[in-house]
Amino acid sequence: MTTYLLAGGGTAGHVNPLLAVAERIRLREPDSTVLVLGTEEGLESRLVPERGFELLTIAKLPFPRRPNRAAFAFPRLLRDTITEVAEIITERGVDVVVGFGGYVAAPAYLGARKAGVPLAIHEANSRPGMANRLGSFLTAHVGTAFDRTPIRGGKVVGMPLRAEIESLDLFAARAEADSFFGLDPKKPTLLVTGGSSGAKRLNDTIVASVTRILGAGWQLVHITGEYREAVEDPHLQGYVVVKYCDRMELALAAADLTIARAGTSTVAELTGLGIPAIYIPYPVGNGEQKYNARTAVEAGAALLVPDAQFTPQWVSTELVGLLRRRAAIADMAARASALGGLDGTDRMLELVDRALGRDLPLTS
Repeated sequence: MTTYLLAGGGTAGHVNPLLAVAERIRLREPDSTVLVLGTEEGLESRLVPERGFELLTIAKLPFPRRPNRAAFAFPRLLRDTITEVAEIITERGVDVVVGFGGYVAAPAYLGARKAGVPLAIHEANSRPGMANRLGSFLTAHVGTAFDRTPIRGGKVVGMPLRAEIESLDLFAARAEADSFFGLDPKKPTLLVTGGSSGAKRLNDTIVASVTRILGAGWQLVHITGEYREAVEDPHLQGYVVVKYCDRMELALAAADLTIARAGTSTVAELTGLGIPAIYIPYPVGNGEQKYNARTAVEAGAALLVPDAQFTPQWVSTELVGLLRRRAAIADMAARASALGGLDGTDRMLELVDRALGRDLPLTS
């Protein structure tokens, strides 16, 4: 029986792969214990207990980026947090720490070293975060979601995905998806999603352009997001407005083309399932979303449009023309199918097994 401490959180890009690995461990080793280390503020504070895992929290400790009072206090706070994590590891009999980035990751990695337990890391972005770059010097077991991720010792394992995505048969699920959203099975479907919180740029442009999209002979499923400004449903035939979709696998099964941000889970799911995409990278941060989509774009499986250029004019001049070229979209789908994989969860667990000293070869 093994006790795992999975550390990460803050955003869906950290929490979703963590939960995929946690649930696979629970399925594979029902007698083992899975603990999750996070903060009270992050997305994990809601999702981890909902999935039935014990959440242990530490204080959020952002790395100071300028010299101020917080910067002077940081070394002491970090030391105290590392000690706190090391004590958790010892008291709970943790056998291995598995990190996914986020605010808790650096203290978890240094706490694992202090407690003398093995460490495995998953880096979901093409541009690694600061905590995972630090952690890569503490372990030889570093998995990445994408190729060409510049992190020490990284091995491509893919993205751990939810079981309902891994097992999704797009062809078999299409009829259920059309029925679920009230779609016409004879028409192609464009899926637009800005993630669970939504994306204002995507919402505004689609709302202003919906009649053009419908006029191109397509129907549209628009997932507006839970925390963005309300999108008024004009009740047009073929335009389905959804605030939050708890059956995302059916939304993907309905999609012939998707417009989305280029978050790690989104890119991994779309390429793994062979769904062509138009990515609108989030323009804030260190630009990692642009790099997440790089391989798919270079392979011809996706297009990349800068956020500022995704406007109603772009829809009129570029998107509508693409929607009328069904053969081009089918070619994008074929290229996406050749790129992706859906075995990231198992491959990441193989890396964790190696960190534990279990003599298992990493799948090539």
